[in-house]
Amino acid sequence: MVTFIVSQFKIVVRVVILFSILTGIIYPFVITGIAQLLFPWRSNGSMITHQGKPIGSLLIGQYFTQDKYFWGRPSATSRFPYDSEYSSGSNLALTNPLQIQHVKTQVDHWKASNPEQNGLIPMDLVTASASGLDPEISPAGAYYQVSRIAKARKLSETEVNNLIQRLRKKRTFLIFGEPRINVFELNLLLEHLNSKTE
Repeated sequence: MVTFIVSQFKIVVRVVILFSILTGIIYPFVITGIAQLLFPWRSNGSMITHQGKPIGSLLIGQYFTQDKYFWGRPSATSRFPYDSEYSSGSNLALTNPLQIQHVKTQVDHWKASNPEQNGLIPMDLVTASASGLDPEISPAGAYYQVSRIAKARKLSETEVNNLIQRLRKKRTFLIFGEPRINVFELNLLLEHLNSKTE
């Protein structure tokens, strides 16, 4: 009996070692190698560079506060907004008094920052994502900010609306998710447009 248990234990140890090597070393190296060969930009974090220096990633939101930029969703990360080391949502229920107060504060902020807008504020502009790092907003969230940005940059609203249309992404495979726009990408395009008109 003891011999049988020992032999079974040896088999289990060999299987654990084998699968640890296969799934913990070989598989990650193969997948990383394929990703680096076929999709190097994406597999390295979709980093955007300016004059040879990284200025941000299209995968992680950035905290824009100036009137001339599009602003993203509120971020619930703890140390500072869009802190990629501490990705987290607020985990507060919609009926939680703290969440209700937070949303009211966000609504007041958006109304004060966009006085030309009289319509409803899109939900994504007043609520944080589950990760706190969402780099995208809804088209409605982008259109809500057009008047403020056009005024700050001395552009026509039509020019800013055209940028939104240009970068608007459809649902993935036309069925998953919602239409969306990457805020960082949109702000880069705004900067490029302004540099051409100056």
